[in-house]
Amino acid sequence: MTTEQSPTRIPVGGTAGTDPYEVLVGRQLLGELPGLIGDQVKRVAIIHPEALAETGDALRQDLAGQGYEVVAIQVPNAEEAKTAEVAAYCWKALGQSGFTRSDVIVGVGGGATTDLAGFVAATWLRGVRWIAVPTTVLGMVDAAVGGKTGINTAEGKNLVGSFHPPAGVLCDLAALDSLPVNDYVSGLAEIIKAGFIADPVILELIEADPQAARTPAGPHTAELIERSIKVKAEVVSGDLKESGLREILNYGHTLAHAIEKNERYKWRHGAAVSVGMHFAAELGRLAGRLDDATADRHRTVLESVGLPLTYRYDQWPKLLETMKVDKKSRGDMLRFIVLDGLGKPTVLEGPDPAVLLAAYGEVGQ
Repeated sequence: MTTEQSPTRIPVGGTAGTDPYEVLVGRQLLGELPGLIGDQVKRVAIIHPEALAETGDALRQDLAGQGYEVVAIQVPNAEEAKTAEVAAYCWKALGQSGFTRSDVIVGVGGGATTDLAGFVAATWLRGVRWIAVPTTVLGMVDAAVGGKTGINTAEGKNLVGSFHPPAGVLCDLAALDSLPVNDYVSGLAEIIKAGFIADPVILELIEADPQAARTPAGPHTAELIERSIKVKAEVVSGDLKESGLREILNYGHTLAHAIEKNERYKWRHGAAVSVGMHFAAELGRLAGRLDDATADRHRTVLESVGLPLTYRYDQWPKLLETMKVDKKSRGDMLRFIVLDGLGKPTVLEGPDPAVLLAAYGEVGQ
């Protein structure tokens, strides 16, 4: 178990010329922030959502008290922050405060905020250091690890972005204590994904007590988050730019991103990923890749924590068109991650349209 005295440190290896960094998981971790920022830094910009105005202000005062010049940049909540207009607003604030290449950006919030903060850091002066302080389950296990940064456009999610790993990630579990239950449960989808593609112990911990898994007060919260981060850290350490192995992290995401776009990003990411994994399990089964027991296990695990399994059947033609322009497609060739078995992800390229439709038939309602 993680204790307040000693956070768990998970290394993420540097590849392709990037520096290695650590993800810290524990409680009361903000004391670690100055060490990550460094004493050669003059200015720090804190990018935070409206919902975390108090946190942003407390952090600003704390860092100012330690001698840094601090500018707090408040952005809209959730996916509304991930636009070119908001990025431009951040660039303007950095310009007005004289932000140089030796200064540091701190992104505090959920996955959308850290995606934006990382993108702003990647593009300001062609790249400045940044630190992620994720405050949601999704932000901790997914968005803040791996260096993918980006914003959305009218045409789709994360189509504009950059690979720009942070200098460090602080996952303070205390931030989860006040997270609304639906947001907490949404993050479990990415944890369950890590269980299916790489670490079945995750599934066993959730299955042992699904109700406890739905709350940060559960006995396995720290272990579930640490195991999920380790899965992602291992994958991205070997493949920063999604040329091969990293694609397995997209399990359930091809359909999920199409659903999110169709819902104009009003659906929670984890809810869409849950439906996407149910679809991927059925696709794997119908393609003759996945055994019935593991396919069925998707349904039972996801349902046990209260994640959705279905989406509107009549939307299939629109979802199919959206998936064809997904950034994971190659030309018009649809690619899905499916399982050959528990913990055995693989690529299914150009599946038969009839098989796709049949798989969606298990999801659609």
